[in-house]
Parts: sequence; C-alpha cells; structure tokens
Amino acid sequence: MNDFSMELDPDALQVTASAREKIARLLTEADSGQSAVRVFVTGGGCGGMNYGMTFAESISDKDRQLKDDSGFALVIDPVAFPYLYGAEIDFQDDGVGATFVFNNVFQSVGGSGACGGCGGAG
Repeated sequence: MNDFSMELDPDALQVTASAREKIARLLTEADSGQSAVRVFVTGGGCGGMNYGMTFAESISDKDRQLKDDSGFALVIDPVAFPYLYGAEIDFQDDGVGATFVFNNVFQSVGGSGACGGCGGAG
C-alpha cells in the first residue's frame, strides 16, 4: 500500500515490487546518511522530459514521500511531481543490464511521446 506523507490520489504514482525491492536494497547498502532516493525531472527537448534518480541529499516539507516498512523510501519534489503523475516506476534486470524504467510518463503532460517537429520522416 502506498504511504504518501501528503494526501494523494491512489493513481498518482505506481512503483512496482521490483523497483521497491531495488530501492530498499540500495538504501540498505548506502552510507548511513542516505534515507531516501529522489526522483528528478529535467528538460529534455524534442523527446520530452528526462527522468532520473539519485540519493536524496535532503528532504523538504514540500517533497512528496513514498515509503514502507521494508526500507523503501522515495522522495519527489513539487516541481517534478506533476510530470510523474500517473506514471509507473519499474526496475528491470535482464541479466545483461539493469535499470529503472519510467512508464506512462507522457500521461502526466498529455503528450504522445512522438516528436512532430524534428524533421524526421514518418
């Protein structure tokens, strides 16, 4: 069950079990000062926004927090949160490479994920 520190719609952000487990493991293995992983969003140009994760240096009262008893803790700042609304964070490991994947991120901004102005042939 999602345990946000601020009141949120249940569809606000989904984190898969594999992503929760990986984040909890990363926090367990991190320095003792690390208590959460921060999701961030940066401008991405033609392809849309870029989504990433890092250890949270600090946590503000305005941050959205998602955590549970397993050691999983995720922080999202108020600027990034609207770009993540309706998204799903997953962790995929195919044996060759492992990565966090942000699914359905275009739902939050109403885009299609396609670039109409890059000059590429369709």
